Amino acid sequence: MNAIRAAIESVCDPEIPVLTIVDLGVLRNVRQVGDAVTVTITPTYSGCPAMDAIREDIVAAATTAGAASVTVNTVLSPAWTTEWMTDQGRLKLAEFGIAPPGADPICPQCAASNPRTVSEFGSTACKALMVCSACGEPFDRFKDL
Repeated sequence: MNAIRAAIESVCDPEIPVLTIVDLGVLRNVRQVGDAVTVTITPTYSGCPAMDAIREDIVAAATTAGAASVTVNTVLSPAWTTEWMTDQGRLKLAEFGIAPPGADPICPQCAASNPRTVSEFGSTACKALMVCSACGEPFDRFKDL
């Protein structure tokens, strides 16, 4: 893997900084011709406010790694799905205290099942706010999409 691609793949989501854009599944393609790079990304949803920062971070990372020009294309189809998240990304979410998308959410604090949803919107629009039925701690759950 070349340095430019590695730099792009290391860009983190500004809303969930423990996840790279690879972990999250928004990085779709990196094409390099000489020192020009074209990057294709798909947002988690079309109005995601983090995408502007991600675009800027991709350009900065690629430029720092030696790209002379960087184009970032946003592709909305096919639509992003939580199935594109890596297993490592799901594990990172849980370790960070956010329940990953999946069948049955468990509390990231005490591992109890059956939390209740407080709000369909948590700290960001892609997360729901939940409360543990056992320890009473609030936590975010990354929504299934």
